[in-house]
Amino acid sequence: MEIRNKSLLKDFTSEIVTTSRKWYLLFGFFVIIWALGVYALVLQIDKGHVVTGMRDNVVWGVYIVNFIFFMGLSYAGALISGVLHLFKSPWRAPVIRFAELITVISLCVGPFFIFFCIGRLDRLPFLFAYPRIQSPITWDVIAICTDLIGCFIFLYLSLIEDFAILRDTKDISFKPWKRKLYEVLALGYQGTEKQYKLLSRAKNIMAAMIIAIAIIVYSVLAWIFGVTLQPGWHSTIFGPYFVIAAVFSGTGLLIILMQIFRKIYRLEKYITKKHFVNVGVLLLIIAAFYGYFTFSDYLTKWYGSVKMDKLLIDKLFEDYYFLFIFANYLGILIPIIIVGIPKFRNIRNIVIAAVIALLGLWINRYIIVVPTLETPFLPIQDYRPDFIKYSPTWVEWALTAAGVAVFGIFMMLVSKIAPLVSISEMKSTENNKITLTPEV
Repeated sequence: MEIRNKSLLKDFTSEIVTTSRKWYLLFGFFVIIWALGVYALVLQIDKGHVVTGMRDNVVWGVYIVNFIFFMGLSYAGALISGVLHLFKSPWRAPVIRFAELITVISLCVGPFFIFFCIGRLDRLPFLFAYPRIQSPITWDVIAICTDLIGCFIFLYLSLIEDFAILRDTKDISFKPWKRKLYEVLALGYQGTEKQYKLLSRAKNIMAAMIIAIAIIVYSVLAWIFGVTLQPGWHSTIFGPYFVIAAVFSGTGLLIILMQIFRKIYRLEKYITKKHFVNVGVLLLIIAAFYGYFTFSDYLTKWYGSVKMDKLLIDKLFEDYYFLFIFANYLGILIPIIIVGIPKFRNIRNIVIAAVIALLGLWINRYIIVVPTLETPFLPIQDYRPDFIKYSPTWVEWALTAAGVAVFGIFMMLVSKIAPLVSISEMKSTENNKITLTPEV
């Protein structure tokens, strides 16, 4: 396969061919943060959970918040990439690869935070060797494994054409091991009509499957909370509420990554204001739905006047007032205002709205998990304050930062092997058409 638009190919493969000093510095910074997280994990395994803020009452903390958050990012990436692919949106080409990578990388990072919660990691194999199908935890394990396999297949299918293009490109001097890798990963794809139809059909099938899987999987994660008799959790609305929240956070991260890589790799002429506005409108729509579900959830708890729910609401407005306002008011209204008013609708403001939305969503997950565990049905008598009041320690923050660093490391490593903007998808755009010439 050959590509005729050489300038387009050069723009998308510059990071694969050359490595700048800034790349090494940023990669080294991420590795240092990851190493600090490894040290914190070793300390936690050696000393036990006493080095964290988790105690008998608050058995879940920042780790579970991070797990829910990263899982939400992955399912959002699956939904966005699947929908954009099936609807053949003409503007999707420069951004769809980011959504696909968000899906797979978040699915690889997120489950590790569950491991950090386990006091006895040596018992982890029992979860797979002796699962109890009655347990929602087992449902979640099955769902996550299924989603990871499906999303990885979809990502790989979308990369095959690009691998074939890079394999046959003679004008760019890839290292021999990379060219050999492209030859293996392309699976003999030559761009013939039959191969193209089969690959397109496979991607359409997987796109539809990962949309359904993403909805099911995140609903299963929500049911872990919904089927638990805890104040604020025992709710039938948690399934759709979590799915909408996932898309909300994933859309925000997509906008942020678009801006980061747009600046780093000088992709301004490919990732334009139009793309930010389109994804921003999606953020606005999802924010409206997310705000509706948030309002419905808290309204029914407050109006029902159930004693424990009332205690939980009081705690939110007393101990977590500023976090509650930021997560459920500012984190929803600011993106709606910025994107909804044309005067404010520029790239910088849309990115700011995405950052606020992403931070607000993480805080929302925090105030869903922690205040509930601090409001037990059976309060402890004669307790010490640190037994009932949760406060994350540096160990938990170090492992949180390590998770973010690993996400960045994976993104940077992928950028050295595969183009972050899909070359094959760009052939369908109006301004930069790529013509593939099958080799006979």
